[in-house]
Amino acid sequence: MTSGASGSVRRRLMLAVKLLSEWRPTVPWIRSLARTGVTNFVVLTIVFWLLPGVRASGGPMGLVNLMIVLALVGMAMRWVLLGVAVLVGGVGVLLLGTVLQTIVMFTGLRLADGVSVDSFLDAWIASWLAAILAAWINWLADAGSDDVFLRQTLRRMARARRFEAKADRPGVLIIQLDGLSEPLLSWAVKAGNLPNLGRWVRTGTHTMVGWHTGMPATTPASQAGIMHGDATQVPAFRWYEKETRRLVVTNRPRDAADVEKRISTGRGLLADGGVSISNVFSGDAPTSLLTFSNAGLPGRSARGYLTFVASPYGLARALVLSIGEMLKEVQQARRQRRRNVYPRVTRHAAYVALRAVTNVVLRDLNVSLIAEQMSKGAPVIFCDFVDYDEVAHHAGPLRPESMQTLEGLDRVLGTLHRLAASAARRYDIVVVSDHGQSQGATFRQRYTEALEDVVAELVRAPVAEEVEPSDQAEEWGRVNVLLGGPGGRRRDRLDAELRACAPEPPHGRAARNGRSPRDGAAEGAKPSIVTVASGNLAMLYLADHPERLTLEHISEIHPDLLPGLARHPGVGFVVGSGAAGPVAVGEAGRRWLRDDRVEGIDPLARYGPHAARDLLVHQGMAHVGDLVVVSRLDPGTEEVAAFEELVGSHGGIGGWQTEAVLVYPATWRRDGSDLVGPDAVYRQLVDWLDDLGLREPPASVEAGSPAPAPSPSPEPAPDAVPASS
Repeated sequence: MTSGASGSVRRRLMLAVKLLSEWRPTVPWIRSLARTGVTNFVVLTIVFWLLPGVRASGGPMGLVNLMIVLALVGMAMRWVLLGVAVLVGGVGVLLLGTVLQTIVMFTGLRLADGVSVDSFLDAWIASWLAAILAAWINWLADAGSDDVFLRQTLRRMARARRFEAKADRPGVLIIQLDGLSEPLLSWAVKAGNLPNLGRWVRTGTHTMVGWHTGMPATTPASQAGIMHGDATQVPAFRWYEKETRRLVVTNRPRDAADVEKRISTGRGLLADGGVSISNVFSGDAPTSLLTFSNAGLPGRSARGYLTFVASPYGLARALVLSIGEMLKEVQQARRQRRRNVYPRVTRHAAYVALRAVTNVVLRDLNVSLIAEQMSKGAPVIFCDFVDYDEVAHHAGPLRPESMQTLEGLDRVLGTLHRLAASAARRYDIVVVSDHGQSQGATFRQRYTEALEDVVAELVRAPVAEEVEPSDQAEEWGRVNVLLGGPGGRRRDRLDAELRACAPEPPHGRAARNGRSPRDGAAEGAKPSIVTVASGNLAMLYLADHPERLTLEHISEIHPDLLPGLARHPGVGFVVGSGAAGPVAVGEAGRRWLRDDRVEGIDPLARYGPHAARDLLVHQGMAHVGDLVVVSRLDPGTEEVAAFEELVGSHGGIGGWQTEAVLVYPATWRRDGSDLVGPDAVYRQLVDWLDDLGLREPPASVEAGSPAPAPSPSPEPAPDAVPASS
């Protein structure tokens, strides 16, 4: 046996001993034991009915006596198999458990009172039949157990570890909990609903602080800032680029790759040996797995991916938990309808399957990939978990199903904490969110029409709509990457989408105002407008004008557009660039953002102390719309009216969507200043990595000199598809 193989066996033996020594009976273990007893009773009843040579001569009590014998032996056997699983894996446990169960069953049949067996052969056949049936049923049921999942992952880590001794410097594991606001997390910790994260905060090992995302409050913008220190190229989740006449959606691999080229300096957060998992951007990581900007699936080098998708255990766990998650979603959606919960949105059938993918398959796959990278000793790992964000979009950020998902993510943190103890180096865990969510009935629900309907009436001309429903683009992006990588979308569909986004009149499509675009053109209709929505933020582009238009110019072309939007009860304010600079226009007043001058009633008064700064920064970003529309913010409830059909939304300002959170080890130094904007989080994380010795000075930059500022790359042609590296 080679030294590497012997070292792997030794590590697995040590893990097995550690697991056995730390084992304690828990409520899930008791439930599992009770379920095993019921399974054995049913299986034995079937076997006794099928085989005439085996009988319960004592009636039902004979089976009960046999069940007691099997339960006592089974308790000891399950405890032993807990450690054995680390050595031989899930399939090995299944085979070994079946053999042991057969022996126990055979002994019980021969010795138990109230059970009669005609011959040795009958007892042997009955034992094997019952053991195989019970083992497979229990194995499928146990596949969903977190303890079993932990054991399987620990076994893979022990086998894959490259170093006999742990590295001297600690690594950093950064977990992004997508869509989680600081007020909500603080409340959940205080309520005791998150035992793992709550223990870290209560015992003082970690500190929790809030940070302000600014606008747009969306994952791509926050990750551009957190991973690359530059969010200026991401004005929303999706936007229209006049220069190339195309719609950019940041969770399309092609678009994410284009944007990363514009913001990357080569010195992102993960540049020095880091790993990006399930993110929008890579942070210049040399290893990117399931990352939109590099959407290829992990290859042979990613054993965590292969062992997860190819192993019988991984398939069994995914099947069992996915079915459970889909049934849970159906029941929870029905409960909302039955109780007439408001606000709510239709949770369509496709979302039932999507929730199973994001909350089961992708979650476990992320953990498996993290475990593999920790076993290799990667210095920094950054992974985004989207479970809570996905459920909160459809159920609402404060609803029970969303809180249950958050509790599941807390268990994931506990699992990762235990996995870190067996990694190639010690890992400090950081938890960060990219934004929060705000709740509210949608714009369409409140006013029976979409924003583009309102715009079409005000301009009395055709309005170009988005290609795909915006409430589906974000949620399906990760599934597309998981299933197909960059090749999962057919080229002809891409071309069709791009043509549909073009500002020319969409011939043959009915306009929102009742006239066809061709009729409008014949009457000398005004230039078309493209509307793009991200949560309660919408941007309007006068697509026939290549430059960004001022408010004065827009008023000349469409005199009713600005005042009509500002007066609409579903609109909080409209922002545009005026002669005196950017200005927010409300129904009864204006606020100039550059000199902070107010005329009439301040339209930003309800939106918090950062509103004016956020809007001013947003107006300086690339590809901002000619007009920026932010929905109303209800007094008292702070609910928004999203322009997408989502009950929980983010993307603009108002409510908790701009209040994110950062949880970090309490021993790390911090100056105590407020974190405003994702670029501030980037600088703080880089400082910590510098303190830990996990960052190297770039070879092309002299010591002590700042890194070069990112420069936008030339705009790609509409049909240019980047090659994945």
